[in-house]
Amino acid sequence: MGKIKSFVLDTNVLLHSAQSIESFQDNDVIIPMAVLEELDKFKKNNDELGRNARMVIRKLDRLRQSEKEPGMLRYGIPLSRVSKSAAGRLFVLSSSLTPGSPEEKAVDALFSTGDMPGSVPDNRILRVAYERHLKHDSQVIMISKDINVRLKADALGIKVMDFDSNKVSSDKFHTGSVTIQVSGEQLAGFFRDREMEINRQLFTNSFAVAECEDNNQKYAVGRADGNGKLRLLDYSLTDKVWNISPRNREQRMALELLLDPEIRLVTLVGGAGTGKTLLALAAALHLTLNKELFDRILVSRPIIPLGKDIGFLPGSKDAKLGSWMQPIFDNLQFLLGEQNQQENKGTAKRSGSGSKLTVDSLLNSHKIDLEALTYIRGRSIARQFVIVDEAQNLTPHEIKTIVSRCGNDTKMILTGDPAQIDNPYLDSSSNGLSYAVEKLKGQSLYGHITLSRSERSELAAVAARLL
Repeated sequence: MGKIKSFVLDTNVLLHSAQSIESFQDNDVIIPMAVLEELDKFKKNNDELGRNARMVIRKLDRLRQSEKEPGMLRYGIPLSRVSKSAAGRLFVLSSSLTPGSPEEKAVDALFSTGDMPGSVPDNRILRVAYERHLKHDSQVIMISKDINVRLKADALGIKVMDFDSNKVSSDKFHTGSVTIQVSGEQLAGFFRDREMEINRQLFTNSFAVAECEDNNQKYAVGRADGNGKLRLLDYSLTDKVWNISPRNREQRMALELLLDPEIRLVTLVGGAGTGKTLLALAAALHLTLNKELFDRILVSRPIIPLGKDIGFLPGSKDAKLGSWMQPIFDNLQFLLGEQNQQENKGTAKRSGSGSKLTVDSLLNSHKIDLEALTYIRGRSIARQFVIVDEAQNLTPHEIKTIVSRCGNDTKMILTGDPAQIDNPYLDSSSNGLSYAVEKLKGQSLYGHITLSRSERSELAAVAARLL
């Protein structure tokens, strides 16, 4: 085993993951006293940050009580109390220098200047790391999800790292589809037999576009069964879904997953205007109202504003949610407008009803329910088509909590764009949506597709590409 290192944890690391203390098992973990003060400000919050703050505080208290003598948090408690395989120790420190020593005076001078005032919590955290750095040099590493803290630590000569235990590599991000080259004979056989063996391993329910090597305008799209075979897609099943048609290959792949009752979880990733939410709602309306495979549609999204928050909203819970759910209403109004137009023309009669559907009628009949994610913990959601929009703003733990609410005969769709994250504690690699895509790939009841082409309008496509 190599030389033991000392990892100094910033507050945002503990708020991001309550298990972060256990991620450095063979090394020492140092929590500055200023971090405890900051955790105290979050512990009453009724959100993921508050939950993690409370978990960390309770964990530290259990460790403290496991020692017979008081004050052991300062001198180090074995991390084996948390995990039997751990070899390091846990410290809670405000200072590690001898009072009145030349080193302490030098540090006091540095952290009392206008550039780094000691009253700033970040600087007090950095001071603990710097003091440890003076004593142990290269064996001290500052762990923070705050870029500015990492820059300051680096300027002080301290090694820095982001906390990335739940991160996925953007270079290896699972897109859900690949393109393969086949001969003209193989392509003809694929159309004839409706299946084809391939010499590469594809994840179950991922897609392959089999292009003719002599003419890439000739192709067929298949879905991998996990046993080395591609099954040709039946285009007739996805040509019209609630009177909308897929506009590109990826949208057709998405509908293939959305309409398959055997696939219980689908993730749709893509930029603005790629059709993620629209396709999910179209499939939900079709399977719930036409096919009656589900009792109702449940739609939810994180309550995180874009830009400056407008403050408290008046009214009941439903009235408050209405403002946040406006993007859902926009898509529903478009879909129901298309459906009613087709019925008026006599080209598409919906079974069992001759009346026009409206958003209000669906809400009043509870065929569609809107719910804040705040209230989803503890529920068991059975026989519902669940859509969680803007899932890139959720943490991996929140995604786990939401997906684990699914009961019998429930299908869940997670949609989002990892490039548009409003949660300050997440990025494109550490958000829950990206984490779910990478962890669940290959499961028989899961499917994923990344949508890359904006179909909202020509202007939206140009904006998504250039701005």
